[in-house]
Amino acid sequence: MASRAGQLGRENITRHSTLVQEKIEPTRFETRQAIDASLARSDAARLPLAERPDNDAIGQAPAYAKLELPTGQACGWHATSLFSGCGGLDLGFLQQGIFPVSAYDIDRKSLATYVQNLPGRAFRTDLSRLKPHNSMPTILLAGAPCQGFSTSGKRNVADPRNALLMRVADIAVASRPRVVIVENVPAALSGAHLRLWEGLEDRLRSAGYNVRRLLLDGQACGLGQRRKRLFLLSWLGSDSIRIEIPRQQSLSVREALTDLTQDEDIEWPREGTRDWLIAQQIGAGQRVSNVRISERTIATWDIPEVYGATTELQKLILVSITRLRRRERVRRHGDGDPVHINRLVSEFGNAIIQELPLLESAGYIRISGDFLELRQTYNGRYRRLEWDAPSPTVDTRFGRPDLFLHPSDNRGMTPREAARIQGFPDSFRFAGSKSDTFTQIGNAVPPPMAAILANFVREAILKA
Repeated sequence: MASRAGQLGRENITRHSTLVQEKIEPTRFETRQAIDASLARSDAARLPLAERPDNDAIGQAPAYAKLELPTGQACGWHATSLFSGCGGLDLGFLQQGIFPVSAYDIDRKSLATYVQNLPGRAFRTDLSRLKPHNSMPTILLAGAPCQGFSTSGKRNVADPRNALLMRVADIAVASRPRVVIVENVPAALSGAHLRLWEGLEDRLRSAGYNVRRLLLDGQACGLGQRRKRLFLLSWLGSDSIRIEIPRQQSLSVREALTDLTQDEDIEWPREGTRDWLIAQQIGAGQRVSNVRISERTIATWDIPEVYGATTELQKLILVSITRLRRRERVRRHGDGDPVHINRLVSEFGNAIIQELPLLESAGYIRISGDFLELRQTYNGRYRRLEWDAPSPTVDTRFGRPDLFLHPSDNRGMTPREAARIQGFPDSFRFAGSKSDTFTQIGNAVPPPMAAILANFVREAILKA
């Protein structure tokens, strides 16, 4: 049966735009079968879940996993949510008695997820052109797009989405909520992007707001992942508030996934495929990398079944290039610099000259004049999680086995596993395809992180 939270808000999604008046009908997932049918099916073979260690399910599921979705009826304060996504930030605030009564985003499927799980009204709106039409309540939440700031992207300071930070400031100054909270990635404070963040802070200060930066770590918020998020916390009133966020006990991947029931088929790479062959070689905590040499990296030349066989001398040459390209830098940008052939001759002698064309034809190096550079210079492909350590950051690509591998199974992660590690309750359901679900989960603020921040806002600011 659909949750009461979903029933309360499901009928109220509209596109609030003067350009197109379009009713958005959220996908309804009333049964397990309907959820399964909605997921995108790949060509990968589906096999039963592999056997796991006997101690894999020791203990109980994390507390957040079994929480019921709140209805908002007992909330003492109201909020408006900009760039709400699927509602991770909003859920955390709702759990602490702060009810986001209206949410605005441009992504249709994220909004469909929102109204299935949260009781507020949701509007599909292009916030770069339009303002929320409702009166502004006590708190303004904003998860402004981070793609232009993130180190996992191009970090283009001219990305038009970066200007949405100032759009948040415009809306806040015009409506003057008591508290304004803006979330983004820590990289918003580095390089040329810093001036955009400082512009947001200056605009709010000039309007009379107290402004503080707050960096929260997922491990310190009771999550099983290494994830840091930047928050701008601003409020009207006394400036004497001391910001203290209590540290929570971190979880391991094992603890985060304890007692998890999968609600979709497990997708396994077919035997003999590239993903399958590579996964066989990756141990716990290891990844494929040609630009770092350590016990936690597997070089491509150590997987001859996929990348081609090499002799022992050729491997030594490749290892030397890997180290020299980072040790003897000329440029200020990039991960490393091309290596002059003479550096290798001085180390291995003239005999290596005949090996270089062979390595180039095998796809391991690129020769440009007297300089050599590695090909496939990625760092962090096929990264296998560890059962007894926190997960890497759950991003929108967390379901790709060529980027993230299950701790013990030779497969990628499932949406439900990603949602657990991200801190969503098991009762939270996602609309759209499997790819849509990973995008929504990866873009979301983890609800437990949001709840910790919401608790501080409630106790230190709203009750003051």
